[in-house]
Amino acid sequence: MSANAARRLSRMFHRISVAISAEKDHLSDLDGAIGDADHGITMALGFQAVNGELTKRDLDQMLPSEVLSVAASAFLDAVGASTGPLYATAFRKAAQALKQDEALSAAGQAAIVEAMTSGIRERGKGQRGDKTMLDAWIPATEAAAAARDRQASVSAMWAEIVDAADAGARSTRSMVATRGRAARLGERSLGHIDPGAASAVFIIKAMRDTFTENEPAE
Repeated sequence: MSANAARRLSRMFHRISVAISAEKDHLSDLDGAIGDADHGITMALGFQAVNGELTKRDLDQMLPSEVLSVAASAFLDAVGASTGPLYATAFRKAAQALKQDEALSAAGQAAIVEAMTSGIRERGKGQRGDKTMLDAWIPATEAAAAARDRQASVSAMWAEIVDAADAGARSTRSMVATRGRAARLGERSLGHIDPGAASAVFIIKAMRDTFTENEPAE
């Protein structure tokens, strides 16, 4: 079961990499309005590095938590900018959480989302409303927890997680940035979607596509 789950997480990272690479220019355009115009490039490099490292590993001999630990190190090595430590911490926290449930049950999947959000929040010291990736991740976590608590199906849980993340990302358009490079713009950051929140949605959608494979449709 654990080997199967490790391969599942490897597929997840492959999907994330494909999605981010496809949206690289769009994400960098978003970043160009309020940042350094390199967010798409940075994220694409990070996930390409994760995939490159995972191809060297014998997934049949790895636990899912170990896949996440490898991802954390590979992402950090490839991305030294602020996003690198944020996602590296997110994946490390998720690895710790997954040690309690290596089979990737619905509760385990919810725990991954919660742990990633916790890691990003801890490392970045941010909160909802700061106009950052947390404006997507925090609503996603709330949706995951609510779905888990009522024992919703995997498909229903991920539909709610994606909807919450997407709404959260879109809400950043009406926020003034208080953290990161965009904070330098003050009121001029209004009217723009935060690139970190936008990329979070692509990541979460790739996670959904992986975890809902072969699940009955609602």
